[in-house]
Amino acid sequence: LFSEHHQSHAAAAFYPSPFEEAVVLCMDGVGEWATTSTWIGKGNRIKPLWEISFPHSLGLLYSAFTYYCGFKVNSGEYKLMGLAPYGLPKYVKEIKDHLIDIKDDGTFKLDMSYFKYHRGFRMTSQKFHKLFGSAPRGAEKEITQFHMDLAASIQVVTEEVVLKIAKSLRQETGLKNLCLAGGVALNCVANGKLLSEKIF
Repeated sequence: LFSEHHQSHAAAAFYPSPFEEAVVLCMDGVGEWATTSTWIGKGNRIKPLWEISFPHSLGLLYSAFTYYCGFKVNSGEYKLMGLAPYGLPKYVKEIKDHLIDIKDDGTFKLDMSYFKYHRGFRMTSQKFHKLFGSAPRGAEKEITQFHMDLAASIQVVTEEVVLKIAKSLRQETGLKNLCLAGGVALNCVANGKLLSEKIF
């Protein structure tokens, strides 16, 4: 039996959890088409609530910055997260003005003209490079303050989306337990912020 990518993520988070009932938030690059999905877990069942579909993806936005800062996509994201505390979030405005439109409930849309992952073998387009004033960093090139500031900025934007979605899920469902799944849930810094906000 083959189950969907996000359904597997949701099951892997909810079934081993200590909760009889919980909201499950699944965020990653992309499954089949889902990039963000929400579920209700109750007893031995998980039921889908809503999802955001490819190409609009928080995971792939984060991966685009991973690529741009010279790290390997799908494995170097932790390096970008580790770089963030060394920088200042100077580029949050540029990211929110150009790359991602975040609604009050945390749902979002990307401006795909800045990206290439949906129609090519690169993550970012020339328009992206022009926005930040340089080509992507080569893997062997020096990591500068600019890259640290970019890492800090995309980290702040990621945390904002995660927190806003969590708040809307709490309001929407009234449930007090949350399970996280998918690659974005490996962002332990965002998870820490979520914990300290005491939403769930």
